[in-house]
Amino acid sequence: MKETLLKLTGLEKHSDYVNKFFYTANMRASIYMSVYIACMEIWMIVRLLSRQLTGTDIRSDEYYVSHYLNYSLLLIVALSMLIFAVRYVTGKKCSITFGYVLKWVFMLICLFFGIDISVSDYGKGEQVFTFLTMELFAACLLTWRPIIGFLIISISYGIFYLRIDPMEIATTGISGSTDATKINMFIMWIATLFCSFAIYFRTISQAKKDEQLEKLNRHLEDIAEHDELTGIHNMLYFRMEAAKKLEMPEKTELAFLFLDIENFKSYNETYGFRNGNELLNKTAVLLKSTFGDSLTARMSDDHFVVLTEWEGAEEKTAKISEEIESGQEDVQIHLKCGAYRVKEKDTDPVRACDRARYACASIKKYYGRRFREYDEKLSNAYRLRHHIVNTIDTAVREEYIQVYYQPIVSVKDGTVIGAEALARWKDPKYGMLSPGAFIDTLEEHRQIHKLDCFVIERVCRDIREELDSGSECHPVSVNLSRLDFELCDIVKFVCDVTEKYGLEHSRLDIEVTESALVDGKELLKYAVEKLRDLGFKVWLDDFGSGYSSLNVLKDYKFDVLKIDMQFLDGFSENVNTKPILENILSLSSRLEMVSLTEGVETEEQLEFLRDLGCCRAQGYLFCRPVPRGEYREKVQHGCIKPAE
Repeated sequence: MKETLLKLTGLEKHSDYVNKFFYTANMRASIYMSVYIACMEIWMIVRLLSRQLTGTDIRSDEYYVSHYLNYSLLLIVALSMLIFAVRYVTGKKCSITFGYVLKWVFMLICLFFGIDISVSDYGKGEQVFTFLTMELFAACLLTWRPIIGFLIISISYGIFYLRIDPMEIATTGISGSTDATKINMFIMWIATLFCSFAIYFRTISQAKKDEQLEKLNRHLEDIAEHDELTGIHNMLYFRMEAAKKLEMPEKTELAFLFLDIENFKSYNETYGFRNGNELLNKTAVLLKSTFGDSLTARMSDDHFVVLTEWEGAEEKTAKISEEIESGQEDVQIHLKCGAYRVKEKDTDPVRACDRARYACASIKKYYGRRFREYDEKLSNAYRLRHHIVNTIDTAVREEYIQVYYQPIVSVKDGTVIGAEALARWKDPKYGMLSPGAFIDTLEEHRQIHKLDCFVIERVCRDIREELDSGSECHPVSVNLSRLDFELCDIVKFVCDVTEKYGLEHSRLDIEVTESALVDGKELLKYAVEKLRDLGFKVWLDDFGSGYSSLNVLKDYKFDVLKIDMQFLDGFSENVNTKPILENILSLSSRLEMVSLTEGVETEEQLEFLRDLGCCRAQGYLFCRPVPRGEYREKVQHGCIKPAE
């Protein structure tokens, strides 16, 4: 109720923006008002002077002096108001307080003039238009709070009424104002009052609407240049300012830095997103305080970029890293930094940041390394990386991608029981590329499905040709990336290709890495179940190469458990290796999974696996990955080394 009353009376507290809006609106209205009044007063002075000089209007000297003074006073005030208002609206420096005082003086003199002239006219039986005009100008053209408007209008009408009331007896012979006069005065008072209120509420509504738009514009401008979470600049601003800075002559060598908070995902999972955001804000503050006037920005997630002087950059990042890492116990986080020194002034900021990021990524898996500069070695790898991404479509179309086969043997008798299809890239420019050179790059740039789909198509075609030639043909396993299930309908594609070549689903096995299942649990769980229901055998690949989770074995059903031989490094010296592997093999058997160990390179390793009851093996001991023709020849001629 109190708040409503304050709003209706105009006594509510306004923001600085609304107050300024009212002030500016009154200054603009004062221009129109003062121009009109100044012109009228000049005309009145000229008219009065003309009648005085020609003798057409003989009045007393007191009359002329009084009117000249009134006209001149109003003219001077109107011109003063006009000059001040014009200066204000054109952006000249003006005293706000003086403007308020001048507005009040202007308003009061206008009302005084209107009352005085109209009282004189009323005494002669004429209309009171001057009073009404000045009332509308002062109370309606200018905007007042309702309570102030009420006081101005009521007091001015009251004074006018008190001055004309005694004059009624002279014109009508009746003491006091007539009912008609009172009613007319009341109607004029009501009309003027409500007009003043309407103007105020319309103005306040427009002022608040403009204020909201102003806030929205400021917000949009702010988020166009600043990161919403940390408050430092965003990449749009960084790229624009970095380009400008690179065009300027610099006395010092500049460098782009890319900073990554390693293990930030685990930090978020352990402490929650709120604490994760606090860590990002802390990092942003440290960057700003440490690098001072250097250009800093948040790129995305837990990634930041800085354009700064090369000298001292490594020491500054080390200082920030120590500050971030200090006090962390449950989750070890590290700040990694990649740096790219600017060598040419026309360096593209986007490319420079990308190179710094590549340098940072090169040390991500190396504990203890916090800083890496983009050098010639990384430059070569960087160019190869971009070559791979830019030419994958050509490589598939021109068949630069080749499928190699590596046999899988029975540990018990050494017979070949299957093969794994592995991709090799024979590039015209770089020669033979190993999977390590292009698999990670294609996954990072979300192009891996193009490679995997090509391999599946080629494997199915090879199997069909082997079957048509009457040759013995074992099942072949193909590797699928987690991204295959996101970037395309890989299950449908596998079904369509096997149907295209008329193959039974049992001839094509699907390998999925353990890490992929952990990252994309729900999506892959459905896909794995679907593939097995359709008759494909699904393998769990690389078990033991990372942080193995028994939840994977609990939540999924697999046909083959593929164990990474690196898990068994030093098995002859480490007494824990044998019981661990025995339990893994026993577990796979109890879960009705076939056990397969890859990476077998020595007879000692093979004998070790045979003693433990491993079902299948794969590795250089038997055969390296080879082209299809060579693989077929080795199988047919018994060149696969059998188990003794």
